[in-house]
Amino acid sequence: MDEENSTIGFARLAQRYGITPVMPLRVTSKIAGTRKTLDKGGAIDQEFPVAYQPDDTLQGHFEFGLKYEEVHLEFFSRLFEKSGSEPIKAWITAEPTGSYSRRAAFLYEWITGQRIDTADVTNGGYIDAIDSGACVTSTTPIKNRRWRINNNLPGTNQFCPLVRRSGAVVEATGFSIQESISKLEATFGADLLFRSASWLTFKESKSSFLIEKEADKEVRIKRFAHAIAQYCGKIPAPLSNQSLETLQKEILGADALRTGMRKSPIFIGQDTISGTSVHYVAPPWDELEGMLQGLRRFEELTRGQNPTVRAAATAFAFVYIHPMKDGNGRIHRFLVNDILSRDGAVPAGIILPISATITESSKNRADYDRVLDVFSRPFMRTYEDACKFEPAKVAEDGVSYNLNFTAYKDALHAWRFPDLTQHVEYMAKIIQSTILKEMTEEAQLLRKFDTAQSNIKEVVEMPNADAQRIIKSISSNNMQVSNKLVKEYPTLFGPDVTGSKGTRLLNAVRDAFAEEAQSGGH
Repeated sequence: MDEENSTIGFARLAQRYGITPVMPLRVTSKIAGTRKTLDKGGAIDQEFPVAYQPDDTLQGHFEFGLKYEEVHLEFFSRLFEKSGSEPIKAWITAEPTGSYSRRAAFLYEWITGQRIDTADVTNGGYIDAIDSGACVTSTTPIKNRRWRINNNLPGTNQFCPLVRRSGAVVEATGFSIQESISKLEATFGADLLFRSASWLTFKESKSSFLIEKEADKEVRIKRFAHAIAQYCGKIPAPLSNQSLETLQKEILGADALRTGMRKSPIFIGQDTISGTSVHYVAPPWDELEGMLQGLRRFEELTRGQNPTVRAAATAFAFVYIHPMKDGNGRIHRFLVNDILSRDGAVPAGIILPISATITESSKNRADYDRVLDVFSRPFMRTYEDACKFEPAKVAEDGVSYNLNFTAYKDALHAWRFPDLTQHVEYMAKIIQSTILKEMTEEAQLLRKFDTAQSNIKEVVEMPNADAQRIIKSISSNNMQVSNKLVKEYPTLFGPDVTGSKGTRLLNAVRDAFAEEAQSGGH
């Protein structure tokens, strides 16, 4: 049996109908001598004995796929567009109470929005549309009486991200954000932890701009920090158009050139010597409202589930939709903290500096770019030839553009049904590292300063501002007194007092930092 004829399941249907999804099918099944599964990390090869051979029809291979392979909504969308309703109609007519025929009929109508010309099912118990053990599904399924299906899809047919319950996702959901922050509070005290919150907010803002290569914009950094502090977990319906525009204006400022929801094409790219390089094309503006509504439904339908999964999927889905004229990246990172706060995973007033963790090392930053490429890179490989640069036009919102993307209709299959599993895995690691490293180190540093300030005042009574200036100077100068500090405070560190007050003040700072290092503060 040749390779093509031995292939079964969804991959066989992809061959037959000439379908190449943007996000490839992870599972490929074929008939071989034994039952075997080979997990290659990003792909799974399955072998089945000949007894598993399905009928070489859409019904046979689709049923096999539902039984033994993974749900792939983008593939289903492309398949149903090519197959039409007739094969599904014939299947449900022949097996009106079959669990797989009913699931197929429901999925066809849900994805396409088109009704199959056949009567409703009247018998059989309700079954789930997709396996909640394999994917993140709706917290409270909606009963579909026509097919006697529990619609547990976490979105709408305009937008429904998929998150598989991979081993890494399951492991991530085992990390308790609340418990970890409670341990920090027990170690450092609630007062110190919350005092560090304002600096963590500023740090998140500064690092968020660093991701966008704008770290030197102090006014803009402070403005974003203010928006985070004011709105995180508090703004009503954060994914509504009104709230998104409010966030955008607070983040970008009143004088921003491009505000509001976009009504023009947009792409992410860069100018090179040889021309413009396109890294990602966002969905067309006339599809944005439907896609945002689907994202809002995802957020609503998954409430009560793991906050990390919800925060990561919502934030990355938002940045792929890219609905705003400007500020999409900053809102994307804002949404992570916003949902963690709304879900009660993070206490009110605490901001996780996830952007600081992302920018903490070149590896973390490369991993962030890499996870964005999980969808955008195969997308651009598929549609590279559809990007045409033409004389500039002016869109409805007054934006001038010169990209003519010729595959909007075909690309909707991918835009509407992204697999965000790897994005959740990535963000889970970032959140865990942020709490265990960034927040812990910030709390330790603040405690060192508190101890040093108290020690200094045991030597010389002085205003807090002066004590803090001395501590910052010494701690940033390898625990030595700089010439600049001597000039600023000659009565404390001048040559005539170095042997007394100066030495005692220096030791006051050194001892505070040494004590913290010895105590560990873990």
